[in-house]
Parts: sequence; C-alpha cells; structure tokens
Amino acid sequence: MPIPRIIIAGTTSGVGKTSITLGILYILKNLGFKIQAFKVGPDFIDPSYHHFVTNSPSYNLDSWLMGKKGLIDTFEKYTIDKDIAVIEGVMGLFDGADGKNDFASTAHIAKILNSPIILVIDASKAARSLAAIAYGFLNFEKGIHIKGIILNKLSSHRHFHFIKDAFAKKIKIPIVGVVYKNKDLIFSERHLGLIPREELNNKKRKEILKSAKILSESLDTEKIMSLIVQIPYEKLTKKKIDNSRDHNIQTIKIAVALDESFNFYYQQNLDILQKMGAHLIFFSPLHDVRLPEEINGIIIGGGFPEILAHDLSKNISMIRSIKKRAESQIPLYAECGGLMYLSQSIKEGMPKYEYNKISRSSVNSNKTYKMIGLIDAITEMTDNLTLNYTQGKVINKSILGDINSIKGHEFHFSEMENVSMDSKFSYYLSKGKGIIDQKDGIVVYNTLASYTHLHFSNTKLPRHFILNCKKFSRK
Repeated sequence: MPIPRIIIAGTTSGVGKTSITLGILYILKNLGFKIQAFKVGPDFIDPSYHHFVTNSPSYNLDSWLMGKKGLIDTFEKYTIDKDIAVIEGVMGLFDGADGKNDFASTAHIAKILNSPIILVIDASKAARSLAAIAYGFLNFEKGIHIKGIILNKLSSHRHFHFIKDAFAKKIKIPIVGVVYKNKDLIFSERHLGLIPREELNNKKRKEILKSAKILSESLDTEKIMSLIVQIPYEKLTKKKIDNSRDHNIQTIKIAVALDESFNFYYQQNLDILQKMGAHLIFFSPLHDVRLPEEINGIIIGGGFPEILAHDLSKNISMIRSIKKRAESQIPLYAECGGLMYLSQSIKEGMPKYEYNKISRSSVNSNKTYKMIGLIDAITEMTDNLTLNYTQGKVINKSILGDINSIKGHEFHFSEMENVSMDSKFSYYLSKGKGIIDQKDGIVVYNTLASYTHLHFSNTKLPRHFILNCKKFSRK
C-alpha cells in the first residue's frame, strides 16, 4: 500500500516552510514514527536540516531533474520501510520551471503523488486579506488537495481572531497551526538559504532542536495527523525496488570533499555511486593535509568556498595534492563551489547583506585568495544571483561518458572572469547561463568542472564516471 504522506507548501518563498516542516518532523519523531523526509526541487541545504531532526537522510523530488518515473521510483525506494513521508515544498505552491504551467512545482509533485497539502501562510503583514490569499490558492487549479492551513508569524491573539473571523465564511478547510512571532525561534539564513548542517556547532544545533520543539507546540497534532492519510497514486514501478550493489563494477575508491566549504550533494547521488560499487572516502579541503591515498577518482561538490576562502588558500599542501592528482589524469568531477575552488583565485566582493548574517574573522571584503589554479579563470563574487534549471547538448565528451544532453540546475552568486579563450567546454546550454556565453563544463586533463549541478537519476552519468575511475586504477 502507498505510504501515508503530506506536503508542506507555501504561498511564497520565505513564509517558513522549512521551520514548519522541522516542527512537524519533530512531532512525528517523538510519536515514534519512522519518517522519510523529502524536499521538492534541487535544494541541498533543507534536506540536511531534515536529516538533523529525523536522524535519517532526506531526499530530493524534482520532476525536471528526474522525470516523472524517476521521481516515483525515488519516492517508493526510500519509503519502503517507513511509516510516513513528509515532503517540504519549494518556493510558492505553483512556482515551477516557467510561468506557463506548474511543471516541476510543488503542485506538480502533489499531483503525481496525489498527496494532501498543508499550506503555510505568512500572516505578519495582513489580516482579513489572508482569507483572499487562501481562497485564491484553494481555487486556482484543480487536481490538488489543500487540506489544512498553518498561519505563521502572527503578532498577537487579537491578530489571529481577525484572521479567524475572515476565514469563517470563505475558507472551508481547517487551520492546523498558529505560530506567533517568537525571538526564541532561531533559523539562521545565508544568501543561498539556511546554513549547511556541517557548519552548525553544538550550541546552534541545540537551538535548532529547541526551535523545532517550540514550533511543534504551536501545531495541532491531532488535526495534522488526520490529514496524513493513505491515498493511492499512479504507481509506475512494477518490480521490487533493487537496493543491492552492482557487482559488475569492481569496487573503486572515490575521494569526496565534505566539510564547511563543500557540502552540496544529493544524498541519492552518493547512494547511487555506492550501489554501483564505489567506496566513498570523505576528506576535507580545509582541514586535511592531502588527499587520501590510493584513490581512483575525486568529487568536489558545491558549497560556500568563498566564506572560508582565506583558510582554503592557506592549506597549500592540499592545493598541491589535488592539482598534482588532477595533472596525473585522475577522474575529477567538480560542481559550482568545486569549480570555484579549481579556478585560479576567488575574489571576494560578496553581497553586502552576507556580512550581516555571518561572523567570520577571515572575511575581508575585496581580497583575492589563490585557489588550485587548475581552471584558467578567476572567480569573482557578485550581488547577482544566478538561479536556473539548465539544459543543454554535449559538445565535447568528458569523464561522464558518451551522452547527448544534460539536465541540471545552477545556483550561485559568483561569475568566472578572464576565462581562457582556448578553454574546452563539454556543454552548450539552451537553458541556463553556464560559465560563459551559455557554455559550461570546462574539461582539462581528466577533469570536468561546471556550474551545473547534475542528478544521477540519469544513471549513465555515474556509471561512466566509475568506469573512468576503473580505467585510471589500471594505470
């Protein structure tokens, strides 16, 4: 039978979906349920917070990156032994890949999974008008099931009664949570979202769990549980999910960068690599002296290398270790933050509001820090956010094999300047910005470094990477 499930959606970004989701996860965890958390869209950070509360990895559901079948396969695979699925939405409920339809939106995923929805509304700057907003969401599109509303950031009980009175005749679904403004609710943010889980010290972790507990006390557990029901959905998979390892490919060792600077990884990507026979060895470009010994490949994911650029630049032995291995033709795959780390240098110039949200003695505006220098370009931080789904054709082969096209996403505040004119690119993007002139994926030695983040539900990508690592191991 399909697992009971609920989607936590919002009217817009910033209404408090993540904090509300953590509150609900906290309730279910303490009730003794085995929970599987998911995040709609390509976000890396929110799933790490889900993991923190549930002590179990959270996974992304993205119809653009995975396709409908891949999305349902993912949902079924990771809920096979769980009691309840809690799915955090992305942006506003109907915001997707473009404005023409709801493709890749939270509403789209809700339709695919036939999931009930709880709608979170920021009530901080309105009262009766919120009834009009709720009414619009309830009647905007058929085929979705908004079953409850949570009002967030209310100023007073009087404020709530104004809203309650406005809802009385127009809104026929229940209010299942009323959250008042509270200085004890601490959810720190950064320019790309919440601070990555890897950067949280024990004090902040305790504060977040305390905030989740406080939020849980503002939610109507009984009403929320009544909405989490078993509803059938279109089941595409007909065979039993295969979680066994692929023994056709010998075990190879892949070093994966993971620390405060590099932590943007889809958990499913790591799972797929391991299933295909890879032994993942995590290392820190910040703290380790050199790469692990006897490795056959390297992956450097996204993150915030600009925040600790000073410390990264001081770890000269690691910089030399990575560059030497790359020059030896080891397969190296880098995305976004990894691309920045492989460039000649990172020039700060970060968004002004960034400095108001973090406290780091090493941050010094307008300074330039030397990086690995494998990519002949300079990374410069800007005030402009690049946020797109990406799609393109492959114009040059790389360590990801003989594929014709790619789909992914890009999400960064940096630009590549002084890119060498003889740089070799793997992708030409029909959708998205890329590194320069809609070209992305610089190829040098046996390295591929791009702004585009890829999802390995297209299993050709990790399989080719592992096969290239296997070839390298024979040298």
